[in-house]
Amino acid sequence: MNRTATIALTALAPVSWGSTYAVTTEFLPPDRPLFTGLMRALPAGLALLAITRLLPTGAWWWKSAVLGALNIGVFFPLLFLSAYRLPGGMAAVVGSLGPLFVAGFAALLLSERPTTRTLLTGIAAALGVSLVVLRATGSFDTIGVAAAVGSSLSMSAGVVLTKRWGRPAGVGPLALTGWQLAWGGLLMAPLALAVEGAPPALDGRAVAGYLYLAVANTAIAYWLWFRGIGTLSATQVTFLGPLSPLTAAVIGWVALGEALTPLQVVGMGVAFAATVAGQVTVRPRSTRTPSVAAPGAEVPAVPERSDLRVAP
Repeated sequence: MNRTATIALTALAPVSWGSTYAVTTEFLPPDRPLFTGLMRALPAGLALLAITRLLPTGAWWWKSAVLGALNIGVFFPLLFLSAYRLPGGMAAVVGSLGPLFVAGFAALLLSERPTTRTLLTGIAAALGVSLVVLRATGSFDTIGVAAAVGSSLSMSAGVVLTKRWGRPAGVGPLALTGWQLAWGGLLMAPLALAVEGAPPALDGRAVAGYLYLAVANTAIAYWLWFRGIGTLSATQVTFLGPLSPLTAAVIGWVALGEALTPLQVVGMGVAFAATVAGQVTVRPRSTRTPSVAAPGAEVPAVPERSDLRVAP
């Protein structure tokens, strides 16, 4: 599959995540963010384990647990906490700083030096998202800001470590996704029970909502996400993240009757342009001086250099 198709498929993950807010508000019981996170992760993880019939071996027991905590088990609760404590859109703005956090982690763990273009594109993405989601009302507190930063750092570290560690031989992205979702769900289960109590009663509408979140929004979306991380650079993948708040804004406008101001439309354009720019890789110029072959001598072929990526 070519690179453009891989980017397009990976982009479906944040697009799907952008529907979470609408599904949660329209289909699910109110004030149950941890239970919702648990219902997204654990059933999807167990289903993928049953489908792949593969369990971690050796060091991958603790590696998959670490990735499951960073990408799911820690990320979900911190994200929900920040969304509840911060005014409209502030958590999404902090989350849009993910490309900058990934650039920092990639420099430390993947030896990928962040370029000026990457940093400027990351700032533009955060600016665009802020124009779309920020509201003038409300106030934010220290705990909410810390939770938002922590959730973004957790996901960013998970992306980079997923890239660094890759996958065990013979294990596909579907199995790796199942491991992480299962670990993340197991980590959230006692927290959800302690904070929110027993599970709420569910009607048919809620069951349909949770089924959508578990299958399309989580199992399939995270499979596409981790599959993309295995092929694209960590920075490329994380620059697809702003598509999530942009999708949420579009769904709110189309399906929920929420108005979009001209400033929000401008912000959407800026964030989308930054997302596209984040997918452009620059091929480094070769510093080798071509040699002149003697007449009649065979000139060895010089292989084309692909985009610089650090192997996991």
